[in-house]
Amino acid sequence: MPNPTAAMLVIGDEILSGRTLDSNTNHLAKELTAHGIDLCEVRVVSDDARAIVAAVRALSDSFEHVFTSGGIGPTHDDITADCIAEAFGQPIDIRDDARTLLAAHYERQGSELNEARLRMARIPEGATLIDNPVSVAPGFILGNVHVMAGVPSVFKAMVATVMPTLTGGAPLLSETLRVDRGEGDIAGPLGQLAQDFPDLSIGSYPFQKDGKYGSNIVIRGQDEAQISQAIARLATEMRV
Repeated sequence: MPNPTAAMLVIGDEILSGRTLDSNTNHLAKELTAHGIDLCEVRVVSDDARAIVAAVRALSDSFEHVFTSGGIGPTHDDITADCIAEAFGQPIDIRDDARTLLAAHYERQGSELNEARLRMARIPEGATLIDNPVSVAPGFILGNVHVMAGVPSVFKAMVATVMPTLTGGAPLLSETLRVDRGEGDIAGPLGQLAQDFPDLSIGSYPFQKDGKYGSNIVIRGQDEAQISQAIARLATEMRV
């Protein structure tokens, strides 16, 4: 049985401008791989409502799980929650349980739960809250879309909250073989190996060091014995 599928939607002008480096995709990919869920697509969109809504609808229709990152804070450009509500045709308003969490948090800090901070309590109707042990403001799940913060520490905490609730398949295993030859020299044997092991994913990642060319061959799959067999055959052919 194939593994469940997933997609990620990264939201924010700061990612597209290069101002902020996206580390959330890398973290989610590792967690999903370990859990047996295949991350099949990643999109990055600007803080544009039409683009976000269109992307959410497309990904939600195509994959079993969708994870979003960014745009659920207190400022005017944090529009993700509204876009998710629109994508699913649901109303959105301040929700009592989210307000209670925020009120208690800011009271402990000696800060005011002002209008801006209350924006983080606006949750689409029918959504389930995602716990945020770092800064309290919750994410939420609506349909098959998991809506999470963009701040990496908060995103990681939300992923840790959600992951145990998801049913995964077989974890993806991998082995790497370093070959000190250029890709042009190994392309033929690699192509044949891919044909002979159709259930495995075989990738070549070239490098140059001290004026010499080489490649790290990464073989991935769910069958450890097949991976080991493919690595052994390649090592023999390449005389590694």
